[in-house]
This record gives sequence, C-alpha cells and structure tokens, in this order.
Amino acid sequence: MTWYLAKLVYRIICGDGEHLAQFDEQLRLIFAEDELHAFNKAQRIGEKEQDCFSNQSNQPVQWKFVNVTELHKLEQLTDGAEVYSRIYEEENGDRFQHTVHVKAGYLSERCTQQFLQTIEA
Repeated sequence: MTWYLAKLVYRIICGDGEHLAQFDEQLRLIFAEDELHAFNKAQRIGEKEQDCFSNQSNQPVQWKFVNVTELHKLEQLTDGAEVYSRIYEEENGDRFQHTVHVKAGYLSERCTQQFLQTIEA
C-alpha cells in the first residue's frame, strides 16, 4: 500500500448559478494499492462528499464534484516535503503580501493560545 496526494475539484453553485464560476480545489491523502485504485478511491470520495444546502439567504448552494485532476505518488512522508505549489499573478503584490502576513499572524496567535492551553491543563 502506498500514499498518494490527489487534487479533487468541486464546483460551487449558488442559487440559479448566475455568478462568476467558483471552484474549490482540495488536496487529499489517499492510501491505496496502486495508482488506479488511488484514482478510483479519490473519485468515490469526491462523489460521496458532494453537498447541497441552503445559505443564509435561503438560496440553494451546491458543491458538485467535477473530478480528480492530479494524483501524485508520495515516495515517503518527509517532514517539510513540498506537497503543493501554485504560481499565479496578483495585480497588487504589496496588498497580497500584507494579507499573507495578516493570516500568518492570526495563525501564530491561535497556535500559541492552543499551546498555552495545553500547558495550563
């Protein structure tokens, strides 16, 4: 059995779907005998986790599974190994960097609070 990293893609449709197309890309760890079994397992997970619910405006929201777009065999799980990378362009690089720092600050604060709670317990 081997570990694989699969990218599953969902389309998000709100209301009648008259909006800019939205997609959610998810990276999932899959444990399977071989690549074919990993691909089929990832597809089953994607189909199983489709969802439909009502948002705050009582409009239907659908998460429709599109398909598995990538599958990578993980030779070994290594601390710090790169598992995903995406390069894209931003119109305002400074604003993007600021947003990254704000999110990192929030994450650092949350992790520190959780750590302190475990020490106090």
